[in-house]
Amino acid sequence: MLVGLAVGKRESRPWIVSDELWWSIEPLLPIPAPKLKPGRPRVPDRQALCGILFVLHTGIQWEYLPQELGFGSGMTCWRRLKAWNKAGVWDRLHVILLERLRAAKQLDWSRPVIDSSHVRAARRGPKAGPARSTAQQAPPDGQGIPPAISLTGGNCNDVTQVIPLLKKIPSVSGLVGRPRKRPDSLLGDRGYDHDKYRRLVGATGVKPVIARRGVPHGSGLGIHRWVVERTIAWLHGFRRLRIRWERRDEIHEAFLGLATCLITPRHVQRLCQDLLDKNVRPVVWFDN
Repeated sequence: MLVGLAVGKRESRPWIVSDELWWSIEPLLPIPAPKLKPGRPRVPDRQALCGILFVLHTGIQWEYLPQELGFGSGMTCWRRLKAWNKAGVWDRLHVILLERLRAAKQLDWSRPVIDSSHVRAARRGPKAGPARSTAQQAPPDGQGIPPAISLTGGNCNDVTQVIPLLKKIPSVSGLVGRPRKRPDSLLGDRGYDHDKYRRLVGATGVKPVIARRGVPHGSGLGIHRWVVERTIAWLHGFRRLRIRWERRDEIHEAFLGLATCLITPRHVQRLCQDLLDKNVRPVVWFDN
């Protein structure tokens, strides 16, 4: 295969798409439209995905993607990422992974923690504040798995995004009965201290556990604070997410969604090992 010949056989290179990841993603990809004019053959989707992952992990600019790797041009990979994000590939893949965790009873809905991280926006564009900054908000579950993530302008108050972020959490099945969408509670630091939003969170059936201003120094969340900090550190482990280089917000959101889908399988492998050893498949991975 061209990818293997170009970059070698070392599986430690994170931009190489494993068979397991590809088997999960391939059925979700939209069918490409037929070419109306003859020309170069279409770069295979798996190789283009390797190019996207190379950019995500290394932070390299699209136009400098090395052609000798066999991933296609940077513009080809950019178009493929844009099309796949528009088709909802990352959202659907993330739900499948969450369903597998819930089927193994390894999705902790008891104490998700909400927080945001601000990154510099190198270019002006939608969802970039006046000072060219962007906020990424995530409410990971009790083990650090983010069920939802959002992108806002850096000048947007964090507390105003609590309800939109809760609404963004997908319905997760995987067990007999009604799919689950709401956590039991929502933890937040003093940045989310506002009685109005406490009431709004409570009205959704979620218990707000938010630290109040004026109490002794600290986040007020005790030992639960590290969970969200670790999740943010995982996201920033992808170099492309440390600075927002994309002018178009949907491209940066696509990178966020893809990064979330790469973080979640680590937990699937670690927490669902007993099911994997017994060859039990709690959900159908290849349903569209």
